[in-house]
Amino acid sequence: MKVLITGGGGFLGSQLCRHLLQRGTLTGPSGTPEPIREILLFDAHFHSPPSDPRVRQVHGDISNREAVIEAVGTDPATSLFHLASMVSGECEERFDDALRVNLDGGRNVFEAARALPGLPRLVFASSIACFGGTAMQDPNTDQTKLTPQTTYGMTKAICELLVNDHSRKGHFDGRSARLPTVIIRPGKPNAAASGWASGMFREPLRGEPCRLPVRRDQRHPMTGYRTVIESLVALHEVPASRLGEDRAIGLPAHQVTPRIAESVLAEVGQARGLSLGPITEAFDPRIQRIVDGWPVAVDGARATALGFPAPPPLRTIVEDYLEDFATA
Repeated sequence: MKVLITGGGGFLGSQLCRHLLQRGTLTGPSGTPEPIREILLFDAHFHSPPSDPRVRQVHGDISNREAVIEAVGTDPATSLFHLASMVSGECEERFDDALRVNLDGGRNVFEAARALPGLPRLVFASSIACFGGTAMQDPNTDQTKLTPQTTYGMTKAICELLVNDHSRKGHFDGRSARLPTVIIRPGKPNAAASGWASGMFREPLRGEPCRLPVRRDQRHPMTGYRTVIESLVALHEVPASRLGEDRAIGLPAHQVTPRIAESVLAEVGQARGLSLGPITEAFDPRIQRIVDGWPVAVDGARATALGFPAPPPLRTIVEDYLEDFATA
């Protein structure tokens, strides 16, 4: 079978590709595991060429419907993972681009999936930013009303509803994974308002200072990238009969603060003999305002009941990052 990953040049897209290559199969239209013969990565930018003959990179703009339709193709044995997105901070500053990329881009992927023969499975990467405002609970559950207070969250919430309706109408078999903030992302900071969540681990582990834009007691739901990748695949594999009418599943997460992060970093640093960089105050009212509109905790009970993995201890997430990206 063929697998298409939008955002395939990004961190999660490349990690998902690697995981699927190792796994070798996914449930196909037959309802049974089928060999993955091709993974097509669709993105505007790629950092390195593919190293496996099963992988093909396609440069393209997710807001270009013709390019998306061409990439998806017509093979009925196709599964789709839609990860492409502008990040939160960018969306707040560039409203029209956010609609073009996140909303129109999502519609393009959904229409391409709809045009495929049969009933292809599609997994959409949503976000806890779908929650917000006075409707939020502590913790939020899959039944909490979606009232996003950011443009990014609004586009994700609309795409969740589109996935539900396309699935209800039998256009494709869609599923949305409502992701907590994913840590620890390697490389340089990006424009995501949640970028500090990775930065407060990544930079100190490099021996560099992290400039913290939020309060040190700021609670925030976080989970490891390995768990997210396993969860995206688990969501793909769940039989449609177990999902019901609401196809959006919130993933379980740790409730982390910068103070907790400092404590865990101290443990890892002592165990490994690392000279850690400091987490310094650099309060940014704009970032804090965005974060204040997001949940402080989520309940992933529905995902757990469906057999999704729980995040490992926070220290394990840090150790995993060091194992995978010590020099990144």
